[in-house]
Amino acid sequence: MELRLLESFLAVAEELHFGRAAARLHMTQPSLSQQLQRLERSLGARLVDRTSHQVGLTPAGVALRDHARLLLAQAEEARAAVHAAAAGRTGTLRVGYNFAAGRSILPAALARMSAVAPGVQVNLAEQRTGPQLTALSAGELDVAFVYGRPAQPQYRHRPMLRVPLVAIVGTDHRWAARTRIPFRELADQPCVLFRREQSPAMYDALFDAAGRSGITLNVAHWQDDSNATAILVSVRPLIGFASALRAGFATAAGGYAPAAALILDDPVPAVELCAVWRADEARPLVHTFLDCLTPGDAGQPIPIPDIATSGNGP
Repeated sequence: MELRLLESFLAVAEELHFGRAAARLHMTQPSLSQQLQRLERSLGARLVDRTSHQVGLTPAGVALRDHARLLLAQAEEARAAVHAAAAGRTGTLRVGYNFAAGRSILPAALARMSAVAPGVQVNLAEQRTGPQLTALSAGELDVAFVYGRPAQPQYRHRPMLRVPLVAIVGTDHRWAARTRIPFRELADQPCVLFRREQSPAMYDALFDAAGRSGITLNVAHWQDDSNATAILVSVRPLIGFASALRAGFATAAGGYAPAAALILDDPVPAVELCAVWRADEARPLVHTFLDCLTPGDAGQPIPIPDIATSGNGP
């Protein structure tokens, strides 16, 4: 049953006048009559009674009228859904992010996405870099916001901003009143650190800074959970590490535990926050989201103010 034949029938059924129905469809009356006859032959039933004075529906025509409306409406919905999917305006997007992305890039990107594709459902998962890349490789995430540029050829990435790393200590620590500390003073100080596979770029940035300072970090405790790190340094004489954004949150009123952030310098360890996706990603939905990471046609990353590298704030 061809949709265009149903459209012709429905126009006649609603107008009950061949001239008006033909004008509505922008076609001639003979062409309209031919299409109606084709539909009647395909269904094996007469649909319209037509005399020189009036047009009416047969019982079969009455039965078809409501079904024709429903079928044509469903066809239009299907057409719209296909176009929306092809344009990346519908579907489910799975985004992984870390704390820094959640506090800087992600809110603006999601606002843009909601404006251009309100039908998209976004599922968010906060994780460190390592687990995000594992999930991305397994097809469990579509886009990841991680520290560092992945070297693997199966990924594509877009640098977004650089994030300095800071030290965090408990409020009772002897360094708690200080605002900054040269990296070399960390020599022999007991630290709490995460395993490298959790965040390779952050781990490497800290050990690179240690090497440039001529010291070796003394890792007294391994802890992969960032919140647990803040708790540990608040109750033990340990030094933890965090991004400036996370440290600012942890040390603020209402943070995870009483703690103070210290700016590390000479050198300043820093990591690059990147958006990462699979190189073979073909879904328009994903690329629509990636387009939301740049303002207008400028092609530049969303302008995020530089994260502070002085004082105890983020």
